[in-house]
Amino acid sequence: MSFTAKVKNEILETMFTKTELLACLSGFVRNNLEKSEKNLFLSNENPHIIQFLQKELQSFLEVPITMEKKEHLNFSKNVLQMLILPQNSTSFLEKIGFEKQCVYLESPPLYLVDGNAEIRAYLKGVFLAKGSVNDPKTSRYHMEILIEKPKEAVFVQKLMNVFGLNAKLLTRDKGYMVYLKEAESISDFLKILGTTKAVLYYEDVRIYRNQKNYTNRLNNCEQANVDKIVETALEQLKDIDIIRKKMGIELLDEKTKEALIYREKYKESSLKELAEIISIETGRTITKSGLSHRFRKIKMLAKKLEENEKS
Repeated sequence: MSFTAKVKNEILETMFTKTELLACLSGFVRNNLEKSEKNLFLSNENPHIIQFLQKELQSFLEVPITMEKKEHLNFSKNVLQMLILPQNSTSFLEKIGFEKQCVYLESPPLYLVDGNAEIRAYLKGVFLAKGSVNDPKTSRYHMEILIEKPKEAVFVQKLMNVFGLNAKLLTRDKGYMVYLKEAESISDFLKILGTTKAVLYYEDVRIYRNQKNYTNRLNNCEQANVDKIVETALEQLKDIDIIRKKMGIELLDEKTKEALIYREKYKESSLKELAEIISIETGRTITKSGLSHRFRKIKMLAKKLEENEKS
């Protein structure tokens, strides 16, 4: 089962008040209702959503709601579940955001979303109808709701941003996409939907991914430091080799000669480690900065010897 399906199934476990239920049904029906010449119908691939809708809509309608199954035209393996609404559904539909004869209102009546609980319920309905969210184990965080009508898309975006989610809106070929890409915002949206189990799973995976990324960064940083240490040591050994071949080390001052000998002895040590070794073995304290100064003298001498040879 996909993560989206798990989130939607958890939404269906919500205990709604009557006003919240109306808001939820409004969010779903306004973004899912279709009309043919004779019928009004709702459809979804998730049988649990259809069962939920049939049960809750039936409490508002006197005539039984019939259910049908239909094969997808786009070669999907999933069967499309359909609810056929009775002809006398008009009065109920007017309560949740339609005019007479099932004409779609550009925005639902404000009494449906006049409190945070009702706003959450409306967003639950919209998400059940048109929402999807990536499993946090995938490479990117992403939540989207595909909406056909422009003013409804803007309305849903505004409702989401009531909670400071910073939802964005994009135009698509067949409508509009309200979406979130920040991991924290998606987690907050799942909290708004009341999907506690999904939130816990999402946060566990997010923490694991963050820790893994942090560890990788540390490892990369450590490897980069090792590479730099090795590169620096090799350059110093190259300079030392030039001095030995072109003039020898006898004429060097004692401090420079000491740095040269210890570098040859401890080829893979960092400057800090080499300074500590020299301090311990000679009994004379030398800092990393002081040792670095000696190697700068060695480098300058090697460069000068090479230039003299060319000239």
